[in-house]
Amino acid sequence: MRIREEYFRRHGGRLLVEETKSKQGLAFKVFTKEELEQATNNFDKKRILGGGGHGTVYKGILNDSDAVAVKKSKIIDDYQKKEFGKEMVILSQINHKNVVKLLGCCLEVEVPMLVYEFASNGTLFQLIHDRNTASHISLDTRLEIALQSAEALAYLHSSASPPILHGDVKSSNILLDDNWNAKVSDFGASMLVPKDETQFATLVQGTCGYLDPEYLQTCQLTDKSDVYSFGVVLLELLTRKKAVYFEGSDEERSLSSSFLSAMKEDRFLQLLDDDIKNEEDMELIQEVAELVRRCLNVRGGDRPTMKEVADDLDQLRKFKQHPFLQHNAEEIESLLGQPSSYTENEISGNYSIETKAALDIECGR
Repeated sequence: MRIREEYFRRHGGRLLVEETKSKQGLAFKVFTKEELEQATNNFDKKRILGGGGHGTVYKGILNDSDAVAVKKSKIIDDYQKKEFGKEMVILSQINHKNVVKLLGCCLEVEVPMLVYEFASNGTLFQLIHDRNTASHISLDTRLEIALQSAEALAYLHSSASPPILHGDVKSSNILLDDNWNAKVSDFGASMLVPKDETQFATLVQGTCGYLDPEYLQTCQLTDKSDVYSFGVVLLELLTRKKAVYFEGSDEERSLSSSFLSAMKEDRFLQLLDDDIKNEEDMELIQEVAELVRRCLNVRGGDRPTMKEVADDLDQLRKFKQHPFLQHNAEEIESLLGQPSSYTENEISGNYSIETKAALDIECGR
């Protein structure tokens, strides 16, 4: 009991309990070790949902009916232990429909455990790459999942306070709920934006194939590191190839480097998934590919922000749903540059029916 109390104190448990009491309506619970052992059947291997370098995730059942995901991390450093309780308060208040909700944690163990909402349809990685259950994935669906994921990351970068860097963006960290909506997962206390240089990680962490080359050189994680990794996820959606893959030889292949070479040599079509080649949306696909190329720029400063990526994907999705937008793009763009309080009389007679319809879509009419 003394050891458990010491772990609880060391991880900032007292602060966390006080903070959660003071914040009305905050659905966050501090679990005991026994509660999570019971929920996961003593962390039964049959309950494993996934895992990696940071830890293992188990399916848990609370109150005999409520499914949750329990992340049992491997290790955190001394700085993180001191700040854990404070950072859990911040993470527990994240409220975005495309970010997996943090429901609670357990602090009376050496390495704190996290409890998240459960996503029933597995990961984006499984949807794209599991050939045993592989099915046709329309371009619409791919763009929607990409947009939802981009909006979640843009929220973490721009709207969370303090901003949060994911640090390990990949298709296996994007979950899919009952309705196949994307849920960005597996971001943690270690990813809060550092306040000064002393808090930057000196050891590069992440997943091979998704790692920002600039991060590898500087050991400094930035918001543009997440942008690079997201570019690789976009590529997976377009090609249904893994970030690192083996095809026809024993040579290891990087999807990002294969893509950049293909773009230079004007043979990108060879990498595309046959399913979307047959949809005859090549102009739109070329636009997505150009966005990927910008995300994969070697220099972080030359990459777009996640907010810009999300905005671009939103425009492309609208073009896909409303093809007439493409033929009136310049006309629409010139109008959208004007004050948004335009009236119907102001544009009456000057623009085509299609452009007026496009403006109504853009302005939420």
